[in-house]
Amino acid sequence: MHESLSLNRLMKELEQIFEEFPDLRTGNNTQYEISDAGKAAFSVFFTQCASFLEHQEEMQRLKGRSNAQSLFGMKHIPSDSHIRSMLDGVPPKHLEPIYRLVFERLEGEGLLEAFRSYARSLLIAMDGTEYFCSSKIHCDNCSHRERTNGTTNYYHSVLTPVIVQAGNEHVISLEPEFITPQDGHEKQDCEIEAGKRWLRAHGKYYAKRNATLLGDDLYSCQPFCLALQEAELHFILVCKPDSHPHLYESVTFLETQGLLEKSQKRVWNGKHGEIHTYRYANQLPLRAGSDSLLVNWVELTITHEETGEIIYKNAFITDFEVLETSIAAIVRDGRARWKVENENNNILKTKGYHLEHNFGHGEQYLSALLLSLNLLAFLFHTVMSLVDEKYRLLRQALRKRRKFFQHVETLLEYLLFDSWESLFSFMCRGLELDTS
Repeated sequence: MHESLSLNRLMKELEQIFEEFPDLRTGNNTQYEISDAGKAAFSVFFTQCASFLEHQEEMQRLKGRSNAQSLFGMKHIPSDSHIRSMLDGVPPKHLEPIYRLVFERLEGEGLLEAFRSYARSLLIAMDGTEYFCSSKIHCDNCSHRERTNGTTNYYHSVLTPVIVQAGNEHVISLEPEFITPQDGHEKQDCEIEAGKRWLRAHGKYYAKRNATLLGDDLYSCQPFCLALQEAELHFILVCKPDSHPHLYESVTFLETQGLLEKSQKRVWNGKHGEIHTYRYANQLPLRAGSDSLLVNWVELTITHEETGEIIYKNAFITDFEVLETSIAAIVRDGRARWKVENENNNILKTKGYHLEHNFGHGEQYLSALLLSLNLLAFLFHTVMSLVDEKYRLLRQALRKRRKFFQHVETLLEYLLFDSWESLFSFMCRGLELDTS
């Protein structure tokens, strides 16, 4: 166990952040502390149990104590309406310190070394995802789009950067950036502008840790690449022909002149042979014009050895020099971008976190704050997978994530536990797991 990353320790750190939440209430309506509202909302996401607070109120009534107190540090359990009204005025940026704290603890314990990839770099995959949509409910922070039938859809979306690594099932959540209308701007906010804000706020910090940003074709435009340079971050970005005609004209010219570098190798995938064909070149103009940024380009085409069918084809731009000795590693890391969708966004939408469910919209920041608490719950679960042996054993024994949380839900409804350690130990004994 890495003590600085124990769940009890992280809960204490999060409690301190909740205590610093701005409390906008006036008058005598202070039955509940603002920190209790934060803890209560987080507890629902962490336990993946919508009825957790209701169960704990009943336990409090019957036993005089509850797991809401012992495990989450709540003094009192606010009602759902109290939680929503108290948290609506809290900007989600108040939670950013806990993301950074977890990152630094992982770094200090040496656990990030196992995530390093080509050139000893940490890969940060960035992608936007929508987490709320309605034709009726909306607030000043909503984006909107007009439908062909004349109705207006209001929605919220967010950038969810995560540390990824090819072949690693875990992703580590970093500070999100919300795509929301910006003061003084007439146009709606967009994913690229949100990405630039994230780079300005966090880019140089992660650049000092030797980080490489991964993104889809949307990000491989000159303004964003210049922002990456300003942040001193490396990059490997998807680059498609239809959105980069000038760059691909250069590729075609080099190929017709016999100057385009090529490499090919056979790979056995466990079922059949594959032919991996690379084409690559350095110092190509990203766009037309004398001010174009020069980037390095590499393309991979995978074909079935026997049938000749194309199994995969994609290309990337990068600031890493592309050489015969580096092409495979650069492409491998570029392809890891998909993990922000598969191991992050899709899990948050389909594996018990219910990312797209409207837990509460509010009039100011509630929707975004609850989303950030949900991401934090996922981050804490990931940390436990990395550092807590009993948690790992339980997840392996129960196999499915949802089954694990169903067991937790049932136990916390009927039994009182003094700590997370005692809960996990109880579960291990019940499943006869060897924790020696």
